[in-house]
Amino acid sequence: MASHDIVDYERQMTRRILWKLDCHVLPPLALLWLANFIDRSNVGNARIAGLETDTHLHGDQFNTVLAVFYASYMLVEMPSNWILKKMGANRWLPIIVCAWGIVTTLTGLVHNFGGILAIRIVLGACEGGLLPGMILYLSTIYKRHELQLRVGIFYASASLSGAFGGLLATAIIKMDGIGGLSGWRWIFILEGICTILFCLVAAIFLPADIASARFLTSEEREFAVARFNLDLPPKLAQGTDGEKNSVDIGEKEKIEEYRRETISDDLSSPGATQEEEQFEWREVMRGVLDVQTWLTAFAYFGLIVSLYSYSLFLPTIVAGLGYTGSEAQLHTVPPYVPAVVLTVVIAFLSDRLRWRGPFILICLPVAIVGYIVAITAETDTGRYAAVFLMATGVYPSGPSILSILPNNSNGHYKRATTTALQLAIANCGGFVATFAYTPDQAPKYIRGHTISLCFLILAWILIAANVAYCIWENKARAEGRRQHNIAQYQELWDTGKTRAPIGDRHPDFRFTL
Repeated sequence: MASHDIVDYERQMTRRILWKLDCHVLPPLALLWLANFIDRSNVGNARIAGLETDTHLHGDQFNTVLAVFYASYMLVEMPSNWILKKMGANRWLPIIVCAWGIVTTLTGLVHNFGGILAIRIVLGACEGGLLPGMILYLSTIYKRHELQLRVGIFYASASLSGAFGGLLATAIIKMDGIGGLSGWRWIFILEGICTILFCLVAAIFLPADIASARFLTSEEREFAVARFNLDLPPKLAQGTDGEKNSVDIGEKEKIEEYRRETISDDLSSPGATQEEEQFEWREVMRGVLDVQTWLTAFAYFGLIVSLYSYSLFLPTIVAGLGYTGSEAQLHTVPPYVPAVVLTVVIAFLSDRLRWRGPFILICLPVAIVGYIVAITAETDTGRYAAVFLMATGVYPSGPSILSILPNNSNGHYKRATTTALQLAIANCGGFVATFAYTPDQAPKYIRGHTISLCFLILAWILIAANVAYCIWENKARAEGRRQHNIAQYQELWDTGKTRAPIGDRHPDFRFTL
C-alpha cells in the first residue's frame, strides 16, 4: 500500500473511531454530569422556593447544610478511583449515580435541620466519585491531546445545567401544593427520579474500554488500541526473572507493522501497560508526592471557591438584584450561555495547541474583572453584567485544569491518585464557598465577591508556577538530564519493588503545559 494511501486510511479510521466514541461515550457522561450539577444547584433553587422556611433553618444553618456535603464528598474520591478499575467504569459510575438519585429523591421528604443535614452527608458520599472517575475513564479511552475537548463537552453540559436547572425549577415550583407537597420538595423528587433514569442510560451505553466496545468493528477496535498505545510513554521490557532484557518492540514499530499489513494480528492488547498493572502503594505515593498534583489542586481549590459559590448562590444574588420567584429563576439562565460556548471553544483550541495552563492564564482574568465590577458596581444592571464575566472566565478554565494531571501522570494508579487527590483538595473550596455568601451581605455580597476574587488571583499564580515547572522539566529531559530515571526504575524492578510501568518517569515523556 502506497504511503499516501496509508495516511489517508489512518486519517479516515481515526475520524470514524473518534466519531463513534464521541457518540457512544460522551452523551451518557454528559447526562451523568448534567444530573450531578443539577443536583448540586437544586438546593439553591429550593432555597428561594421556601426550603429554609419549611425546614425551620435560621442563621448559618443553610450554609452548614451545604458545607457537610463536601466533607463526605472529599473522603470518597481516591478510594472510588481505586475501585473503578476493579469494577469497571461502565458499572461503577452508574451505581454511584443511581445511589445519589435515590438520596436526592428522599431530600424532598425532610422536615428539619437534622434531616437535611444527614441527607446532604450521604449525598456527598454518593457524588464524590463521579468527576474523578469520569476524568480517569476518559483518559483510558482518548489520547492525551484528545482529552480536553471531550472534558469540555461534558463540562459545558454543567454550564447548560445551570441554565436548565433554573428553567426546570421554575416549572416544577408551579406544582406547589400537588399531593400536599411544597414546590421545593417536588424539585428534589423529580430531579432525583431523572437522575436515576440517566444512570440507566449510562449503564446501557457506556463501554468498559475501547477493546470491548461493541459499537466498533474488530478492525476499528484493533486500530483504536494501536493508536492509543502509540500515545503511551515508551515501555521498558522486563524479564520474568527480574533480569534486564533488551527494550521491547515499541508501539511505533507495531503501528508500522499495522500500516504494512493494514490489520496485524500481533498488535498488543489495549494498553497491556494499564490493563495488566496491579495496585501498588508505591504508585499511590508517586501521585501524592508529584508537585503538579499540589500546584493544580490548590489552583483548582481557588477556582472551585468561585465555581461552587456561583452555582449555589446565583439565584440568591439575582434575587438580591430585585427579582423574585419565577422571575429570579429565569434571570439565572442567560449568564450560562456564553460560558457554554466558550468552554467548548477553549477546549478545542487547547487540544489543538496542546496547551492547558496558558488558556487558564488567559481566561481567569476575565472572571477577575467580573468580580471587581461586582464589588464596585453601583447599579443592579452593573452587578448583573458582572455575573456574565464571572461565568465566562471561570467555566472554560475547569476542563483545562482537569486535563493537566491526566495528561502529565502515567501509570494507571498514579493517574487515578493524582486526579482524585487534586479534586479532594480542590473540593475543600466548597467549605469556603458555602460560607462566603451569607444572608447579611445582601444585596451586594461584597465580602463574598472579595473572597472569590482573592482565590482566583491565587489560582492564576499557581497555574503560572505549574506552567513554568513543566517548561523547566521538559527542557531538562530534552537536554538529557533525566536519563538516570531509567536506571533508577530498573533497580526498582530488579529488586521486586515495583511491577508498574515506567510511565511519566521516562526521559522521553513530555509534560503538557
